[in-house]
Amino acid sequence: MTIVVNLDVVLAQRKMRSNELAELIGITPQNLSVLKSGRAKAIRFETLDKLCVALDCSPGDILGYKVDE
Repeated sequence: MTIVVNLDVVLAQRKMRSNELAELIGITPQNLSVLKSGRAKAIRFETLDKLCVALDCSPGDILGYKVDE
């Protein structure tokens, strides 16, 4: 199983830059980069909530699930 992070896609759809989003939700651009790349081992619900509010989306728009073959 693999969790897929679609944050780049949602950012592109909203025509928003990563630095702008990081500032809006109160995290560093480096931490946002870790989230975007899928290297994060966990995400706080508070951070996920802030992402969803800032991007006007739901958690399912940002995170997906893919079955490994």
